[in-house]
Amino acid sequence: MNKVPMTVQGAERLRQELHELKSVKRPRVIQAIAEAREHGDLRENAEYHAAKEQQSFIEGRISELEEKLGNAEIIDVSKLNPGGKIVFGATVDLIGEASGEEATYQIVGNDEADIKEGRISLSSPIARALIGKEEGDLATVHAPGGVKKYEIVAVRYV
Repeated sequence: MNKVPMTVQGAERLRQELHELKSVKRPRVIQAIAEAREHGDLRENAEYHAAKEQQSFIEGRISELEEKLGNAEIIDVSKLNPGGKIVFGATVDLIGEASGEEATYQIVGNDEADIKEGRISLSSPIARALIGKEEGDLATVHAPGGVKKYEIVAVRYV
């Protein structure tokens, strides 16, 4: 199986979710199933069926998280020395050439990406345009919405 890059913070978020599922949500749904069983006929017991459905979802998510963590190549960005170049895990401040709009993105693995949090996937058009560039360079992004150019204002490894 190929290793998938992941930041230390991304791996920690997945570990926390896994812990929550195993130690809080799984026992809660097991208790709900036990209580629903006490109510009698399971064929017509909506509480039982809802709890079993939730249990199935939780077990599937646990399995998914364990697989993601098992295949992760966890990279501590703060220990990298890329010489100012943008690499996986770098946080980049940009200014849109045409719009003047400022943006800050951290380049992360696919499982960590969250545009609302400023984390973009390594495979996204913006990240692909930024990789290998340095502060002061111009990055040309070929996105579905058209071509956009960004000036790289700062690169940080945190």
